[in-house]
Amino acid sequence: LQWSSPPDAIERFKSQEIWFGPPQFYELCRLCNFSLLCKLHKFSSDRALEGCERWMPVMLTASDGYIQLLPGDELYPEDPDYTGEKKIIMSTDKNVEDLMKEGSVFHRIVIKNINNIAVYVNIQAKYKHMNPVMINANCSDHNSRL
Repeated sequence: LQWSSPPDAIERFKSQEIWFGPPQFYELCRLCNFSLLCKLHKFSSDRALEGCERWMPVMLTASDGYIQLLPGDELYPEDPDYTGEKKIIMSTDKNVEDLMKEGSVFHRIVIKNINNIAVYVNIQAKYKHMNPVMINANCSDHNSRL
């Protein structure tokens, strides 16, 4: 085990030293909003009583990757399959790039392969929460010093 700041963990992920799943990538991108631990603590204290919601990502299979759709995304189904009993499979012959060009309301994690993950969010977060910094695992555009 080794302590890493969120940007350092993302860098280590990009260089394939470590791996974590899309939900952890999403949360690390959220933590990149805070440059200091005390700022994260203040944020969490300030919004502690605002509430929260439980999400179920919905997987959309594209011709060259996957998109995990989250609530608020324009492609997120009205009635998601929370239990897996409906066996709903969302897929398209379109590629990820075309899906991104066609869309305008995003709350999604794009997965090209196991080490190529990107977060795209342009919706307002609920309950005064913080949206993740949009980071592509192939790019360095984060500035947290947490």
